[in-house]
Amino acid sequence: MIKPVIALTLGDPAGIGPEIVMDTMLCKEIHDVCKPFVIGSIAILERAAKVRGVFPKYKKINDPAEADYEFGTLDVLETGNYDIDSIKWGDVQALAGQMSYDWIIKSIRLGLAKKIDAVSTAPIHKGAIKLVGVKEPGHTEIYQNETNSSYGLTMFSCHKLRVFFVSRHMSLIDACKYANKENVLNCIVNIDQELRNIGIENPLIAVAALNPHGGDNGLFGREEINELIPAVEEAKQHGINAVGPLPADSLFHIGKSGKYDAILSLYHDQGHIACKTYDFEKSVTITFGLPFMRSSVDHGTAFDIAGKNIANGISMIESTKVLAEYTSKYMNKRNSI
Repeated sequence: MIKPVIALTLGDPAGIGPEIVMDTMLCKEIHDVCKPFVIGSIAILERAAKVRGVFPKYKKINDPAEADYEFGTLDVLETGNYDIDSIKWGDVQALAGQMSYDWIIKSIRLGLAKKIDAVSTAPIHKGAIKLVGVKEPGHTEIYQNETNSSYGLTMFSCHKLRVFFVSRHMSLIDACKYANKENVLNCIVNIDQELRNIGIENPLIAVAALNPHGGDNGLFGREEINELIPAVEEAKQHGINAVGPLPADSLFHIGKSGKYDAILSLYHDQGHIACKTYDFEKSVTITFGLPFMRSSVDHGTAFDIAGKNIANGISMIESTKVLAEYTSKYMNKRNSI
């Protein structure tokens, strides 16, 4: 496998991000599959290390090319001088929002300059970034807008499940309306292309139904008849191996065996609940459609336990490991062309 260069952003410095990034950087398995470094603050990392009871070495870098990528040493790229002493664990603070946003923007600039292959992001706090004028609701929208990408395709990876989403942060009633033929078809087409980019030829894509029992021929709603079936049929006409819509109450259970290469969930909670119930800590997010790949843990800043040495770093480790796997597949596929 090619070992991609992966930047890890610290997330909100008042949350558990620094602790779980510390765990990830001190995981030998991560160094075996990628070249990781941190975009953040050495002072914040030192505070997290004290909480964790570990004493790594640090190397301040100005460019990923300067990193040693040695296990036991944290290569850290800082973005400015901040009043670190004012950052309090577990509080929503404008400075913390600014720092987390600065680290995201730095990762984007490095990605666009092709100095990194991917970025693994620790959780940010939506309230904190809003305090400094960030209009986007979360990571995916920031990365999509700042890279001028035509789409940001979210995928949950959970063991053999690959779950994509038609909509993300949207009210349920709006999400149901959004799951129309055009939007579902666009998602199917994009999923097919992105999976082919990582070496999955002719991927089998299963589309979830919206209504109970798939609408039961219009008895419980006509969205399947009017929107979803036409989307799947048109995708097939484009040569895409798509099936559905299939009743969502059994689709994810069947999918965990690996029967499908991907499942398209019609709204946020439809897929989130399935994956998080299956394995909360091993559910990670991958964003396709950007100039570089991006992953994230599937949990928030956990302000209530930040700085208390309670946070579990398994999800951040898994997020970075899965990201390295997919990025390596993409790089291998690209190099073979």
